Amino acid sequence: MSTASAYLTVRGIGIDVVYKDIKNLHIGVYPPLGRVRVAAPTRLDDDQVRLAVVQRLPWIKRQREQLRAAPRQTEREMITGESHYVWGMRRRLKVVERPGRAHLELEGERLVLYVPTGAVSDKRRELLDGWYREQLRHALPDLIATWEHRLDVSVPKWTIRRMKTKWGSCNRESRHLWFNVELAKKHPDCLEYIVVHEMTHYFERNHSERFTKQMDAHMPDWRIRRDLLNGAPLGAEEWPDGG
Repeated sequence: MSTASAYLTVRGIGIDVVYKDIKNLHIGVYPPLGRVRVAAPTRLDDDQVRLAVVQRLPWIKRQREQLRAAPRQTEREMITGESHYVWGMRRRLKVVERPGRAHLELEGERLVLYVPTGAVSDKRRELLDGWYREQLRHALPDLIATWEHRLDVSVPKWTIRRMKTKWGSCNRESRHLWFNVELAKKHPDCLEYIVVHEMTHYFERNHSERFTKQMDAHMPDWRIRRDLLNGAPLGAEEWPDGG
Protein backbone atom coordinates (compact mmCIF):
# COMPACT_ATOMS: atom_id res chain seq x y z
CA MET A 1 0.00 0.00 0.00
CA SER A 2 1.50 3.36 -1.04
CA THR A 3 1.42 6.28 1.38
CA ALA A 4 2.36 9.94 1.47
CA SER A 5 1.99 12.51 4.21
CA ALA A 6 1.36 16.23 4.61
CA TYR A 7 0.82 18.79 7.35
CA LEU A 8 -2.03 21.26 6.84
CA THR A 9 -3.44 24.11 8.92
CA VAL A 10 -7.21 24.62 8.91
CA ARG A 11 -8.70 27.52 10.90
CA GLY A 12 -5.66 27.52 13.17
CA ILE A 13 -5.72 23.75 13.79
CA GLY A 14 -2.75 21.66 12.66
CA ILE A 15 -3.72 18.54 10.72
CA ASP A 16 -1.52 15.50 10.08
CA VAL A 17 -2.60 13.95 6.79
CA VAL A 18 -1.66 10.50 5.52
CA TYR A 19 -2.68 9.65 1.95
CA LYS A 20 -3.36 5.96 1.45
CA ASP A 21 -4.88 3.55 -1.07
CA ILE A 22 -8.24 3.61 0.73
CA LYS A 23 -11.79 4.41 -0.38
CA ASN A 24 -13.00 6.84 2.28
CA LEU A 25 -11.57 9.73 4.27
CA HIS A 26 -11.25 9.24 8.05
CA ILE A 27 -10.72 11.96 10.67
CA GLY A 28 -9.48 11.19 14.17
CA VAL A 29 -8.89 13.40 17.22
CA TYR A 30 -6.38 11.98 19.66
CA PRO A 31 -5.55 12.57 23.35
CA PRO A 32 -4.30 14.28 25.30
CA LEU A 33 -4.07 17.57 23.39
CA GLY A 34 -6.52 16.82 20.61
CA ARG A 35 -4.13 16.13 17.74
CA VAL A 36 -6.09 15.81 14.49
CA ARG A 37 -5.10 13.13 12.01
CA VAL A 38 -6.68 12.48 8.63
CA ALA A 39 -6.34 9.31 6.59
CA ALA A 40 -7.28 10.32 3.03
CA PRO A 41 -7.57 8.46 -0.28
CA THR A 42 -4.70 9.17 -2.66
CA ARG A 43 -7.19 10.48 -5.24
CA LEU A 44 -7.81 13.57 -3.06
CA ASP A 45 -5.54 16.62 -2.96
CA ASP A 46 -4.75 18.97 -0.06
CA ASP A 47 -7.56 21.40 -0.92
CA GLN A 48 -10.14 18.62 -0.90
CA VAL A 49 -8.87 17.42 2.47
CA ARG A 50 -9.08 20.97 3.84
CA LEU A 51 -12.71 21.18 2.68
CA ALA A 52 -13.54 17.87 4.38
CA VAL A 53 -11.94 19.09 7.62
CA VAL A 54 -13.83 22.41 7.48
CA GLN A 55 -17.09 20.50 7.12
CA ARG A 56 -16.24 18.46 10.25
CA LEU A 57 -14.89 21.38 12.31
CA PRO A 58 -17.82 21.49 14.79
CA TRP A 59 -17.29 17.80 15.60
CA ILE A 60 -13.50 18.22 15.79
CA LYS A 61 -13.84 21.15 18.20
CA ARG A 62 -16.23 19.20 20.43
CA GLN A 63 -13.78 16.31 20.60
CA ARG A 64 -10.90 18.63 21.46
CA GLU A 65 -12.93 20.34 24.18
CA GLN A 66 -13.77 16.98 25.75
CA LEU A 67 -10.11 16.01 25.79
CA ARG A 68 -9.08 19.31 27.35
CA ALA A 69 -11.64 18.73 30.10
CA ALA A 70 -9.91 15.48 31.11
CA PRO A 71 -8.75 15.11 34.74
CA ARG A 72 -5.83 17.40 35.53
CA GLN A 73 -3.85 18.13 38.61
CA THR A 74 -4.02 21.66 39.97
CA GLU A 75 -0.77 23.54 40.39
CA ARG A 76 1.16 22.00 43.26
CA GLU A 77 1.72 24.20 46.32
CA MET A 78 4.41 21.82 47.64
CA ILE A 79 2.91 21.36 51.10
CA THR A 80 2.47 18.28 53.29
CA GLY A 81 -0.49 16.14 52.22
CA GLU A 82 -0.37 16.92 48.50
CA SER A 83 -0.26 14.04 46.04
CA HIS A 84 2.52 13.72 43.48
CA TYR A 85 3.04 10.98 40.91
CA VAL A 86 6.29 9.03 40.73
CA TRP A 87 6.62 6.32 38.06
CA GLY A 88 2.86 6.03 37.80
CA MET A 89 2.23 5.74 41.55
CA ARG A 90 0.55 8.42 43.61
CA ARG A 91 2.67 9.52 46.56
CA ARG A 92 1.74 11.74 49.48
CA LEU A 93 4.19 14.57 50.00
CA LYS A 94 5.67 15.21 53.43
CA VAL A 95 7.65 18.42 53.88
CA VAL A 96 10.29 18.44 56.60
CA GLU A 97 11.91 21.78 57.40
CA ARG A 98 15.37 21.43 58.88
CA PRO A 99 18.92 22.77 58.45
CA GLY A 100 21.18 21.09 55.91
CA ARG A 101 21.04 20.05 52.27
CA ALA A 102 17.67 20.24 50.56
CA HIS A 103 16.70 16.96 48.92
CA LEU A 104 13.89 14.45 48.27
CA GLU A 105 13.57 10.81 49.27
CA LEU A 106 11.03 8.06 48.81
CA GLU A 107 10.05 6.61 52.17
CA GLY A 108 7.54 3.80 51.78
CA GLU A 109 4.52 5.30 50.04
CA ARG A 110 5.54 8.87 50.82
CA LEU A 111 7.68 11.37 48.99
CA VAL A 112 9.62 13.33 51.61
CA LEU A 113 11.02 16.78 50.87
CA TYR A 114 13.72 18.06 53.22
CA VAL A 115 14.15 21.84 52.96
CA PRO A 116 15.53 24.70 55.05
CA THR A 117 12.96 26.59 57.09
CA GLY A 118 11.22 29.26 55.05
CA ALA A 119 11.86 27.74 51.58
CA VAL A 120 9.17 29.17 49.30
CA SER A 121 6.92 27.14 47.00
CA ASP A 122 8.88 28.04 43.85
CA LYS A 123 12.10 26.76 45.40
CA ARG A 124 10.36 23.56 46.46
CA ARG A 125 8.99 23.04 42.94
CA GLU A 126 12.48 23.62 41.55
CA LEU A 127 13.84 20.91 43.84
CA LEU A 128 11.11 18.48 42.77
CA ASP A 129 11.78 19.20 39.09
CA GLY A 130 15.46 18.46 39.61
CA TRP A 131 14.61 15.25 41.42
CA TYR A 132 12.36 14.10 38.56
CA ARG A 133 15.18 14.80 36.11
CA GLU A 134 17.52 12.71 38.22
CA GLN A 135 15.03 9.81 38.15
CA LEU A 136 15.07 9.93 34.35
CA ARG A 137 18.86 10.24 34.19
CA HIS A 138 19.07 6.97 36.10
CA ALA A 139 16.38 5.17 34.10
CA LEU A 140 17.15 6.21 30.53
CA PRO A 141 20.70 4.87 29.93
CA ASP A 142 19.75 1.20 30.39
CA LEU A 143 16.58 1.57 28.33
CA ILE A 144 18.40 3.30 25.50
CA ALA A 145 21.22 0.74 25.54
CA THR A 146 18.71 -2.12 25.39
CA TRP A 147 16.91 -0.67 22.39
CA GLU A 148 20.11 0.37 20.62
CA HIS A 149 20.95 -3.32 20.60
CA ARG A 150 17.48 -4.45 19.52
CA LEU A 151 17.11 -1.86 16.77
CA ASP A 152 20.78 -1.97 15.74
CA VAL A 153 21.19 1.80 16.01
CA SER A 154 23.16 4.18 18.23
CA VAL A 155 21.87 7.21 20.12
CA PRO A 156 24.74 9.73 20.22
CA LYS A 157 22.99 12.24 22.45
CA TRP A 158 19.83 12.56 24.51
CA THR A 159 18.48 15.36 26.68
CA ILE A 160 15.80 15.78 29.32
CA ARG A 161 13.76 18.96 29.13
CA ARG A 162 10.33 20.31 29.93
CA MET A 163 8.05 20.21 26.89
CA LYS A 164 4.45 21.40 26.78
CA THR A 165 3.40 19.71 23.55
CA LYS A 166 5.37 16.44 23.25
CA TRP A 167 6.47 13.49 25.35
CA GLY A 168 9.59 13.18 23.26
CA SER A 169 11.29 14.45 20.13
CA CYS A 170 13.85 13.24 17.59
CA ASN A 171 16.20 15.10 15.27
CA ARG A 172 16.90 12.58 12.51
CA GLU A 173 19.88 14.52 11.16
CA SER A 174 21.81 14.79 14.44
CA ARG A 175 20.09 11.70 15.94
CA HIS A 176 19.57 13.74 19.11
CA LEU A 177 16.63 12.61 21.26
CA TRP A 178 14.72 14.70 23.81
CA PHE A 179 12.53 13.38 26.63
CA ASN A 180 9.92 15.29 28.60
CA VAL A 181 10.76 15.53 32.30
CA GLU A 182 7.09 14.72 33.04
CA LEU A 183 7.76 11.12 32.01
CA ALA A 184 9.22 10.51 35.48
CA LYS A 185 5.64 10.79 36.77
CA LYS A 186 4.33 8.09 34.44
CA HIS A 187 4.50 4.30 34.57
CA PRO A 188 7.92 2.94 33.47
CA ASP A 189 6.23 1.17 30.53
CA CYS A 190 5.31 4.62 29.21
CA LEU A 191 8.91 5.80 29.29
CA GLU A 192 10.05 2.72 27.40
CA TYR A 193 7.32 3.31 24.80
CA ILE A 194 8.56 6.87 24.21
CA VAL A 195 12.17 5.66 23.94
CA VAL A 196 11.19 3.16 21.24
CA HIS A 197 8.86 5.65 19.54
CA GLU A 198 11.58 8.27 19.19
CA MET A 199 14.25 5.79 18.14
CA THR A 200 11.90 4.43 15.47
CA HIS A 201 11.90 7.93 13.97
CA TYR A 202 15.49 7.20 12.94
CA PHE A 203 13.96 4.96 10.29
CA GLU A 204 10.79 6.89 9.45
CA ARG A 205 10.25 10.63 9.88
CA ASN A 206 6.46 10.65 9.97
CA HIS A 207 3.84 8.53 11.70
CA SER A 208 3.22 6.64 8.48
CA GLU A 209 2.07 3.09 7.94
CA ARG A 210 5.73 2.04 7.75
CA PHE A 211 6.35 3.67 11.14
CA THR A 212 3.37 1.82 12.63
CA LYS A 213 4.54 -1.50 11.22
CA GLN A 214 7.96 -1.03 12.78
CA MET A 215 6.42 -0.21 16.14
CA ASP A 216 4.20 -3.30 15.83
CA ALA A 217 7.22 -5.46 15.09
CA HIS A 218 9.41 -4.23 17.93
CA MET A 219 6.83 -3.41 20.62
CA PRO A 220 3.53 -5.19 19.89
CA ASP A 221 1.82 -3.66 22.95
CA TRP A 222 2.80 -0.07 22.14
CA ARG A 223 -0.82 1.05 21.77
CA ILE A 224 -1.60 -0.14 25.31
CA ARG A 225 1.41 1.77 26.59
CA ARG A 226 0.40 4.86 24.62
CA ASP A 227 -3.12 4.76 26.03
CA LEU A 228 -1.73 4.30 29.54
CA LEU A 229 0.46 7.36 29.04
CA ASN A 230 -2.28 9.51 27.57
CA GLY A 231 -4.83 8.39 30.14
CA ALA A 232 -2.71 9.37 33.15
CA PRO A 233 -3.59 12.60 35.01
CA LEU A 234 -1.90 15.62 33.45
CA GLY A 235 0.05 18.27 35.29
CA ALA A 236 -1.38 21.77 35.54
CA GLU A 237 0.62 23.00 32.54
CA GLU A 238 1.05 19.75 30.70
CA TRP A 239 -0.24 19.25 27.15
CA PRO A 240 2.01 16.57 25.60
CA ASP A 241 0.94 15.09 22.29
CA GLY A 242 3.00 12.10 21.33
CA GLY A 243 6.43 12.26 19.69
